[in-house]
Amino acid sequence: MSDQPRRRRPAKPYRRPQKDPVRILAYDALRAVDERDAYANLVLPPMLRQARQRDGFDARDAALATELVYGTLRRQGTYDRIIAACVDRPLREVDPEVLDVLSLGAHQLLGTRIPPHAAVSATVELGRVVLGDGRARFVNAVLRKIAARDLDAWLAEVAPPYADDPEEHLAVVHSHPRWIVSALWDALGGGRAGMEELLTADNERPEVTLVARPGRATPEDLSGPDTLPGRWSPYAVRLAEGGDPGALDEVRDGRAGVQDEGSQLVALALANAPLEGPDSRWLDGCAGPGGKAALLAALAAERGAALVAAEKQPHRARLVARALAGNPGPYQVVVADGTRPAWRPGGFDRVLVDVPCTGLGALRRRPEARWRRRPEDLEGFAPLQRALLEDALRAVRTGGVVGYVTCSPHPAETRAVVDDVLKAAGAPAAELVDARPLLPGVPELGEGPDIQLWPHRHGTDAMYLALLRRTG
Repeated sequence: MSDQPRRRRPAKPYRRPQKDPVRILAYDALRAVDERDAYANLVLPPMLRQARQRDGFDARDAALATELVYGTLRRQGTYDRIIAACVDRPLREVDPEVLDVLSLGAHQLLGTRIPPHAAVSATVELGRVVLGDGRARFVNAVLRKIAARDLDAWLAEVAPPYADDPEEHLAVVHSHPRWIVSALWDALGGGRAGMEELLTADNERPEVTLVARPGRATPEDLSGPDTLPGRWSPYAVRLAEGGDPGALDEVRDGRAGVQDEGSQLVALALANAPLEGPDSRWLDGCAGPGGKAALLAALAAERGAALVAAEKQPHRARLVARALAGNPGPYQVVVADGTRPAWRPGGFDRVLVDVPCTGLGALRRRPEARWRRRPEDLEGFAPLQRALLEDALRAVRTGGVVGYVTCSPHPAETRAVVDDVLKAAGAPAAELVDARPLLPGVPELGEGPDIQLWPHRHGTDAMYLALLRRTG
């Protein structure tokens, strides 16, 4: 046996983590959503603009960052269940920033075509940059467990069988809170197939839809190699994936705007509702941020009518003024609370009231909203929604029409509000108008007289519309 001491292997030199600007940006966006209750659709665009200037982001980089942010937020509930099965502690005891890195890794492994080894490696490197080497080792261990199975295999483990608990099964598989699954089921009716289609549509990236504002632009002005015709609205144009609305002169100068086709349809239905007598004064009682007001103002101008656009919040009123700038007809933007009207009763012929709501109809665009909302939020919105509809009926003349709109399909925010106001002792007398004939060509509008649009049926946000004619 040799008396020579064994030589130690030389330690590997420390390797600095490789910074990946795309994944760092995605992580920073998730942290903003988590820490500041920001909305991804508001914080991500300026971050991408800065990255183009600072880091030389190209279209491919921006597309990947966008997919990582929105995909992770949409599937957060599913990924939380899977991550929970791979850690030895409750998720609430995992640092939020660590959980964001793990969720980004889980989405790359289970929701994209990124090769598993690349997804793990890139996420661990991100962890080294933003968390440090110690916590990055924990990330590595968890992601290797997640990578051992595909999404279907994980869902078979973490979701209860449909036959045992249908709502919980759908909640886990389609990444929605259970209470929202229950509410959507009540609103949609029908069976499993329709719910699967709706929840799947909620998790798909929505198209960008433009509106050509009447009298200022036409859909033909917006057409090009990156556009498709709208489905239902005569003023709509859809952008192909990757199309940039900001590249169009008509959008930059306000002759056109970005607006979901469902929002266009409810404004058009109000504008086209049959009316006897004068038709010269229109009101948008909750006008911010201004998309529907801009369309209504353009339609009013074609008829020689004037629009008053009211918004309670001054900063949102400024957005309304920006949206309406250049409208060919008369209009006025006022800072006013629809429940404390700044106008005399009965002074308008048509009134739109797009009330504040839970936003459950726009989960495709704001996926983080599903995790922030709670069932008790409905109780907070209900009195305001009723008050706004009652005061809208007071604002319209006898024989005039009110459009009650919500971007939510929840029955407590739609028919329940309308029914309560129609029965309320102190509210002006009114009757429902069948809105379905006012949307010609749009299928599956239900039994009426109100309308509920759906992402999976119409390709729109889940907008609700009830038209009411004041009778006394």
